[in-house]
Amino acid sequence: MKTMTFFNNKGGVGKTTLTANIAAYFALKLEKRVLVIDCDPQCNITQLILGDEKTINLYWNDGKQNNVDTIKDCVEPILDGDSNIEKPRKMERGKNNRFGVDLIPGHPQLSLLEDPISRAWTELPAGKPGAIRITRWLGSLIETLNADYDYVFIDVSPSLGSLNRSILINCDYFVSPLSADVFSVLGLRNISQWISLWKKYYTAGIEQGVRLNPEAMERFGIDDTVSITSGFVGYTMQQYIAKRKKGVKRPTKAFERIIQTIPDEVHGRLGEFTPRGLNNTRLHLGDVPNMFSLIPLAQGVSAPVFELKTRDGLVGSQYIQVSNYTDIIGQVSKNLYKNLEGQKDV
Repeated sequence: MKTMTFFNNKGGVGKTTLTANIAAYFALKLEKRVLVIDCDPQCNITQLILGDEKTINLYWNDGKQNNVDTIKDCVEPILDGDSNIEKPRKMERGKNNRFGVDLIPGHPQLSLLEDPISRAWTELPAGKPGAIRITRWLGSLIETLNADYDYVFIDVSPSLGSLNRSILINCDYFVSPLSADVFSVLGLRNISQWISLWKKYYTAGIEQGVRLNPEAMERFGIDDTVSITSGFVGYTMQQYIAKRKKGVKRPTKAFERIIQTIPDEVHGRLGEFTPRGLNNTRLHLGDVPNMFSLIPLAQGVSAPVFELKTRDGLVGSQYIQVSNYTDIIGQVSKNLYKNLEGQKDV
């Protein structure tokens, strides 16, 4: 099983929409067993997959009406002062949503996990198993589900806080969605510095734990691997809206300048986190166009863009847009799959 997140320190790059649609493509087109875990306290991907009515029913009664566990239920022991996690008893199943993915819904109170994770982080250099287990909460959760899925997609916020640090530590891979603006590039630079800073700190804590508490480390299955530090497997570019003159697109110099610098920025900032064998060409998974009216339409019917049908309200030129998006998201997904699985063709 492989776990990945789509992550950039810059918001507004289409991260959640991209995550949901690629997860759906893996499930529906590549026929993989896919789980989505919503680790963004804003719960956007939960609402996208479940739709408004199911979302209201879930949260209005704190998940009890449908007997569906959220991510809050999984981390409740940590919020209560323990270092365990709870395996979800019941999840949203792919057969019940149009994305074809299982889902552990998010919860706004996941943000409360920031404090215990921060406290655990300060105790990490002492090698305390409890602190390490709290830091590795997501890894513990994923291990309970290891036999059930081929891929786990994790949606996160743009934050560089303690919650996202703990999530990245427990992921195998990450993809960075970018847009043609300077802050998107600065987001890459922030990620590079951020991972470099906590990598050594975390590794030192694990090594201390192995020295001082080897039996506890073995009992809880804690090892010293940090897969994400060699897990950058690609980026996407969100196309900007070009100006037109007499029906002809006119490139914007400022945007084009940024786009031209992206490959060098990616190599310079994230090259050290890239698996061996992936060059800049393979890291560029594809360009994602602005879908204009299709995104709110897909959100309104809780469906992947490439699955939109006439009954969903498609009209006129939207059919061509769906066809184009299907080709694009298909190629991005296949490129990602090839980077995750080596040279295998799909």
